[in-house]
Amino acid sequence: MTSAGQLFGRDPRHGPLPRLLLILTVVTGLVDAVSILRLGRVFVANMTGNIVFTGFALVGAPGFSLTASLFALVGFMVGAVAGGVLIDHRGHDRALLLSGGARCELVAVVAATAVAASAGTTLTSAAADAIAALLAIAMGVQNAVARRLAVPDLTTTVLTMTLTGLAADLRSRNREPALLRRLAAVTTMLGGGVIGAWLVLHTSVPVTLGVAAAILLIVTAGIAVARRHPGDWRSPVTNR
Repeated sequence: MTSAGQLFGRDPRHGPLPRLLLILTVVTGLVDAVSILRLGRVFVANMTGNIVFTGFALVGAPGFSLTASLFALVGFMVGAVAGGVLIDHRGHDRALLLSGGARCELVAVVAATAVAASAGTTLTSAAADAIAALLAIAMGVQNAVARRLAVPDLTTTVLTMTLTGLAADLRSRNREPALLRRLAAVTTMLGGGVIGAWLVLHTSVPVTLGVAAAILLIVTAGIAVARRHPGDWRSPVTNR
């Protein structure tokens, strides 16, 4: 089996999960574009960066919102807890787990879209904080679910170790499958950021979040179709 086949759904170990997780990686780029460009330089998906931004805000660095950063941190933890509850109830079946996670994300992103639409063209501090919290909840769920799904190199939210592996394993003889996964993860995150930034700068926050919600609908539909087909990929990964 070719490495491309392993990535795009013909690997019996993971089935359709790799391509669905790559689509979720696009969502990460979209929502972080919204949060950084419109909510006061706050990450809603990357909590390492958000903690650093919180430190900047604490010392009064201009352009950083302490409240938005704190709301995002709390929201992410709430989302991760919700993801843990999903894992407890659906972790025995990776298809059910991803389905539940995508639906929870969709609800949070739609709620954030509604808040942004009701706030008008100029977001108040309260609206920005609420949007940051809702998007961070979505990303907390996504991160917890992706961690449990345990598809190699497809965390959907953080690329630090992906880039490290990409560079460190270049000389490895059996690098092709991992290399392709890592390149795909970086490319989809970059693509999500580019699309998100363009939409934020040329349209509006509600439109950008609406696109993110539409992508989550695609993932929800995709996993609904995949659930009709049993396979080993649905069993939880135990050798993590």
